[in-house]
Amino acid sequence: MDFNEFAAYAYFFLVVFLVVVTYAYVYHLYTKKKDATGVDYEHYSNMALKDDIGDAPVKPVSRDKEK
Repeated sequence: MDFNEFAAYAYFFLVVFLVVVTYAYVYHLYTKKKDATGVDYEHYSNMALKDDIGDAPVKPVSRDKEK
């Protein structure tokens, strides 16, 4: 096995490894939507698109005092 054949195999396995890691990361992002405190940040994804003054807030503000 010369160097060019070794480099071709290494490139192939590196690409396969990176594809598997990328799909695993995307799967992790879509299955675990809440962080450690239980807050779901999925609804914040449209904040950049819905930023007009008349749009509804992303998270409603409560007038009650927190205890």
